[in-house]
Amino acid sequence: MTTAFDAADAIVYDLDGTLLELAVDWDAAADDVIAAYAERALIPPTGDLWSLLDAASDYDIEDVVHGTIADHERDGANESLLLPLGERLAAGEDDRPAAVCSLNCEEACRIALEAHGLEGAVDAVIGRDTVETHKPEPESLLAAVDALGVEPVRAVFVGDSESDAVTADRAGVPFVSVADALGE
Repeated sequence: MTTAFDAADAIVYDLDGTLLELAVDWDAAADDVIAAYAERALIPPTGDLWSLLDAASDYDIEDVVHGTIADHERDGANESLLLPLGERLAAGEDDRPAAVCSLNCEEACRIALEAHGLEGAVDAVIGRDTVETHKPEPESLLAAVDALGVEPVRAVFVGDSESDAVTADRAGVPFVSVADALGE
């Protein structure tokens, strides 16, 4: 039986939790973002890191919040752990065009890929700061698919979260979980 993963002409991977695991203390990142709000005498609307990022434009501190999170991501990229799907990609087990579409900043994605020798295995890297919106909005995934030169229905998005599945659905790209891509 041919799966969506096998049938795709190109593959777009999520990064963190899919190809590798960034060594980021996300709670510490959230604490630093909350501190950035407080330093500006702003009451953070939530304690959730990604909601704080989304709300930052309402408070005109989007660059500060993005930069704070990106600092943590870049540090964590250098200490990231390669996961089984990343090992397969590094081994060249698949010759289809590949890209990365991540909620992490593009620079951190590139640092992590380089740390594991994967930079040559992907044709495009789309981070949350590469395009105007970020996952689960479809723009970043569609940008990755476009960079690979295929139609959305001829690609597959491999990820590890419900947000990844929602992103794929919104973009009209078939979704495959990491476990399914590994044949588990």
